[in-house]
Amino acid sequence: MEWQDEGIVLSVSRMGEADAVLEVMTRSRGRARGFIKGGLGRRNKANLQVGNRLSVKWYARLEANLGRFTVELIHSPLGQMMGEGARISALSAIATVVASTLPEREAHPRVFADLEAVINLLEHKEGGAVVWGGALVRLEAAILAELGYGLDLSRCAGTGQTDNLVFVSPKTGRAVSREAGGPYKEKLLALPAFLTTGKLVDATAGDVRAGLKLTGYFLGRNVWTVQGSGQPPARERFLASIMRLDA
Repeated sequence: MEWQDEGIVLSVSRMGEADAVLEVMTRSRGRARGFIKGGLGRRNKANLQVGNRLSVKWYARLEANLGRFTVELIHSPLGQMMGEGARISALSAIATVVASTLPEREAHPRVFADLEAVINLLEHKEGGAVVWGGALVRLEAAILAELGYGLDLSRCAGTGQTDNLVFVSPKTGRAVSREAGGPYKEKLLALPAFLTTGKLVDATAGDVRAGLKLTGYFLGRNVWTVQGSGQPPARERFLASIMRLDA
């Protein structure tokens, strides 16, 4: 059993002295893991950094086995991020969110494309922490949709109106208008405008905080709590950095 694909590195963990288990998000095979002989050695270590794009070949006797990878580096975005702690923090958060939410060996091409787009933003330093955080919110919303927990932000759950949508019901994941939700706003989640308009360039730090709280709530309830894992620490750290903006 074998296959070949392109993959983005999500994580690398030690196995033994110098070997490693590589986790990647692939274009057509989804999230995949495999053993790499000498993965932590000098020859391979630089290629197996989070965010790198690799050509990966996976093979095993049985499909259910962990399997082994052979890899070749296609591109590394990290050269543009050296010394940029905020960008590295955002990259780490994005990778851990994908790794902690998607099942293995299940294709999710939309998530792969969104992951590519966010890494491209980080590599070319487009925007800043607000833009990167907003891109993570949209990626998380895409993951929720792929897993069958998609948010319905098209119209108000109570009135059916399509404008002035500013809340989300924590029970249903459906949008609620300002008028319908006003009396219950303390029990509702805030809906940042960029999730309905698509205009991330106009987002504020407060919008991104609200967005991360929104998607984090539904990922927590439907994925992380079920796994018993909790929010990934890298996401928590990135959220904390967003909380400090405009504080």
